[in-house]
Amino acid sequence: MGGYLARRTHMKSWKSTVYKARDIESNKIVALKKVRFANLDPERIRFMAREIIVLRRLDHPNVMKLEGLIVSRVSGCLYLIFDYMEHDLRGLVATLETKLTEAQIKCYMQQLLNGLDHCHSRGVLHRDIKGANLLIDHNGNLKIGDFGLATILLPNQTQPLTSRVVTLWYRPPELLLGSTDYGVTIDLWSSGCILAELFTGKPIMPGRTEVEQLHRIFKLCGSPSEEYWKRSKLPNATAFKPQHPYKRCVNQTFKDFPTSTLALLDMLLAVEPECRGTASSALQSEFFTTSPLPCDPSSLPKYPPSKEFDVKLRGDESARQRASREKVNGNDRARKATAIPAPDSNFELQASIQVFEKNSQSNTKSVNGVNNPGFPVEPLQGTSKPVCSHVGPSMHLSYAGSP
Repeated sequence: MGGYLARRTHMKSWKSTVYKARDIESNKIVALKKVRFANLDPERIRFMAREIIVLRRLDHPNVMKLEGLIVSRVSGCLYLIFDYMEHDLRGLVATLETKLTEAQIKCYMQQLLNGLDHCHSRGVLHRDIKGANLLIDHNGNLKIGDFGLATILLPNQTQPLTSRVVTLWYRPPELLLGSTDYGVTIDLWSSGCILAELFTGKPIMPGRTEVEQLHRIFKLCGSPSEEYWKRSKLPNATAFKPQHPYKRCVNQTFKDFPTSTLALLDMLLAVEPECRGTASSALQSEFFTTSPLPCDPSSLPKYPPSKEFDVKLRGDESARQRASREKVNGNDRARKATAIPAPDSNFELQASIQVFEKNSQSNTKSVNGVNNPGFPVEPLQGTSKPVCSHVGPSMHLSYAGSP
């Protein structure tokens, strides 16, 4: 690959930035996850090394595949190359005018659980399953992405795991209670939250704090049995154990859901981890074998890009047009003096692009006159300046092969 043209799409976390990029030789659109190593922060290096190791273990149609790596010695950055996905599940659900059908929900859930089954069979815990990390391409294929918090669960795991994982709304009760000894069931709890969210169109337990989140969980799913409290010996049990047990009311709360959906949801949202089963057992549930059956991904409707970045661009454009119309209407009502024509709003943008392209072309050669493809960055739509400077005059591309 000769090089990429890229633009920043959205921030993923404190340690990385994601760019939408185009391979200037094959014209293929990809996603570049950028990680800066300029300060050689050991913690940052450890996190990224673990993510790469995890990704190299996985190879499944419903899991994002690491396609390659780019190392920039000049800027001290590493770029992970992935297929570009037009949607994430959170953005897609938020922008739909009508709710997903039961067959469509089954299609997405089947792909999610297939991907998790593959991860778990290879000892990988994702530890951050949520709508924003479930990516969907234009053909309806769902892939689990962002393995930044993932870990490999060893057969004889003795080292304690951190409980500070999984986004709050999708975090299971045992993690909120401080568990450091857990397994694949934490991903299944998050999947249960996703299942209910697809039917309701919104998150089902949007707590603002860990205390409130645990209260919402107990109120919906009931509090654990007395035997569980004694057996688990969780660090935060004394502080958060309710004085009076809560009764489970999942079926009553979601009584409008299909019966087969309630059965699967009841299993995935079991407050005691050992009752949640596995991704494999979830795939065998009646939810996927009763009518309507899961539709084929290719039959899903085609939607405009729904990632947070794309939604923001459309929202900004709508707001700009609204403000422009209001300004024109206000001027028409108050116009008594001669109107002063506004400058062409595209003039500065076009001038900036021309200068940027000229600079990018000059940067494609080294000081020795040797051709270098370079990786110029496109300006973000709607701005008059490039998003960031030239990525670097010397980058080396390697492909992530088999483990």
